[in-house]
Amino acid sequence: MKVLLTGSAGFIGYHTALKLLSAGFEVVGLDNLNEYYDVNLKLSRLADAGIDKDTIGYNKAGTSRINPNYKFIRLQLEDSENLSCLFGREKFDMVCNLAAQAGVRYSLENPSAYISSNIEGFTNILESCRKNNIKHLVYASSSSVYGLNRRMPFSVTHNVDHPISLYAATKKSNELMAHAYSYLFGIPSTGLRFFTVYGPWGRPDMAIFLFTRAILEGKPIDLYKEGSMERDFTYVDDVADAITRILCKSPESDPDWNGINPNPSTSPAPYKIYNVGNDKPVKVTTIVSEIEKATGRKALINYLPVQPGDVEKTWADISDLAKDFNYAPSTTVSVGIARFVKWYRDFYKK
Repeated sequence: MKVLLTGSAGFIGYHTALKLLSAGFEVVGLDNLNEYYDVNLKLSRLADAGIDKDTIGYNKAGTSRINPNYKFIRLQLEDSENLSCLFGREKFDMVCNLAAQAGVRYSLENPSAYISSNIEGFTNILESCRKNNIKHLVYASSSSVYGLNRRMPFSVTHNVDHPISLYAATKKSNELMAHAYSYLFGIPSTGLRFFTVYGPWGRPDMAIFLFTRAILEGKPIDLYKEGSMERDFTYVDDVADAITRILCKSPESDPDWNGINPNPSTSPAPYKIYNVGNDKPVKVTTIVSEIEKATGRKALINYLPVQPGDVEKTWADISDLAKDFNYAPSTTVSVGIARFVKWYRDFYKK
């Protein structure tokens, strides 16, 4: 099967590309390599997968020197003309859309970037899927869609109509857009609500990366609400495994779906939503302690109030994913953070 993997130079995209290739897929990676964070980290991920910098050009495909089943093209999802040509040329069987403008706090400063990438870009993906008989569209949503919901653990059957950031609103919009295309055009689509993914090659704007860097450099870290906030930290290998399993099985219409008492996670259309998490929320103070243990250093801490757009706790109900795909995350926070710190020290020579 040939898969278009958007966001393949990103953190989750890089790991997913390697997982798909090891499972025998033919992968065409796509990324716009924007400057939201260090482009050199994105290029290093690609190089680790065999895509060298000198083979990368806009709308130019290069092949991995390690795996001939992996090609990469630099392209923006907003570029509908060239995206359409790519679909027509490559004849994809499936699409895994992980490309997006990420970050809750950044959406407070640059809202237009989220509309352009997450709404306009996703519309172009949906149109290309419609026109090219794509067998399965898997796309990234986010745990941030739960917003003001306080029922724990977060279930895909819960209402998610009260997001508290534009980023979350665009991700909820993606779910609605995908459902409309599934219903109107029969495109099988699966949305994945990721819960605080971490691990080697992680994003520099994420807490574990920021904390590790500051602790190793002897600089203070910022803890909001005294570090009492909790997150369902999910190791990236477990996430890539879930994506690969899900991609292989297209959703079907739910014969028991009832419009009087509708289940938000299923539909009479071939549509499904899953949480991809660890089902074990952890306090941020515990994360700091694990990083201290892995680095052998003590953290200097600045205590700050909660930031606008942040939720106090996330906790994934992954029962649907476990039932449908035998998904069981296997990496503890202690093991995962130790692996991240080792990667960080090796990569940055710290």
